[in-house]
Amino acid sequence: MPVSKWYKGNLHTHTTESDGDDTPEKVCKWFEDHGYDFLVLSDHNHLTLLNYGESGLSRLILIPGEEISANAKHSSLPIHIGAIGINRVLEPATGEDIVSTLQMNIDSIREAGGISCINHPNFRWAFDHTHMSQVEGANMFEIFNGSRGCNNNGGPGKPSTTEMWDALLSKNKHILGAATDDSHNYHDFHPAMHNPGRGWIMVRSESREETDILKAMKLGEFYSSSGVELSELETDQKGIRVKVLEENDFMYRIRFIGSGGRTLRENGASEAHYEFQGDEGYVRAEIVDSDGAKAWVQPVFVEN
Repeated sequence: MPVSKWYKGNLHTHTTESDGDDTPEKVCKWFEDHGYDFLVLSDHNHLTLLNYGESGLSRLILIPGEEISANAKHSSLPIHIGAIGINRVLEPATGEDIVSTLQMNIDSIREAGGISCINHPNFRWAFDHTHMSQVEGANMFEIFNGSRGCNNNGGPGKPSTTEMWDALLSKNKHILGAATDDSHNYHDFHPAMHNPGRGWIMVRSESREETDILKAMKLGEFYSSSGVELSELETDQKGIRVKVLEENDFMYRIRFIGSGGRTLRENGASEAHYEFQGDEGYVRAEIVDSDGAKAWVQPVFVEN
């Protein structure tokens, strides 16, 4: 049996084919030069295809995708959904309301053989878990988007994206959490710009082949990161074990979270193990370093 390895990738990237400020070729080169193994070019309502890497000089795997960008009828609120691994360009569908618009486009992604990722729900405070809980078939949503204005941490009366995640999981909604950078700007690097390299996923796959990476992604064989890297991650029906790849003199806090978003255990260390008790509903892990970077481990639903 092939040995699984970790592969770094970004699912949400824009180029001059939509509203990014550099060409697809140069965007690919940025990610390859910075250690990424795979990339989704997710231009708005456009399937950006190119032969980057086919010369044999590049190892970057390009996975076809687009960001379906829609609105519900009589609304200007943005409803954006990543379509990952699709076999054709998809036109945005418009529903009567947020839920029906989400559902129609997620159905379209599934019919095109793709994986769906609901993007930045707090961008312009468009929707939240109360809407996503009514949708069927979504594979994942962005719990972290590195683009300025996506309001990951929520605000007064507005849940954070991880609070949304816990609300969905607590209702037994099996949905994965993704981190992306939603990059648009590749020349001017500034906190106010939408720069690459701020959020990504690490996929545990049997190979670098697109089919294996997509298969692993769909199964939840990945963790999400804004800077924390793991050297070990083991999850099964008995528990979760994590170990951080330590960097500089950073200190780490590992928190195991269960139903309702309650903290089950918290360790001030670079490695920790949580053994399921049977009444948690689900367990996920969240790691933060002393510089503010994080990693998010996918939930395991606990069987009584």
